[in-house]
Amino acid sequence: MNYNNKKFRTVLNSDNGETSPETIFQYRQKDNILTSEYQGGQIVKGHLIGMVDKEGNIDMRYHQVNDKGELMTGVCNSRPEILSNGKIRLHETWQWTSGNKSSGKSIIEEI
Repeated sequence: MNYNNKKFRTVLNSDNGETSPETIFQYRQKDNILTSEYQGGQIVKGHLIGMVDKEGNIDMRYHQVNDKGELMTGVCNSRPEILSNGKIRLHETWQWTSGNKSSGKSIIEEI
């Protein structure tokens, strides 16, 4: 699976997460290395870097500055699902490595 030049939007997130439907992710991929810049909603600016396996699963690390001026960091594992319209939905399990170090789940979909 290749995520290069695909855009994603958050459709569901745990209450302790910071992304929202206003958050847009622009994915870039070269070989199995994935990067993204994202922003919107509570996120002023964010970046992620990850590795994509043969099934399209992503193991990533992220950092972002929120609208409170806080630098937040975390880890995330994403599992892809191909929707009937051919778009990708990512089921994510994540954990903050800063702040309260809580964990959560989110879903983002290709737009």
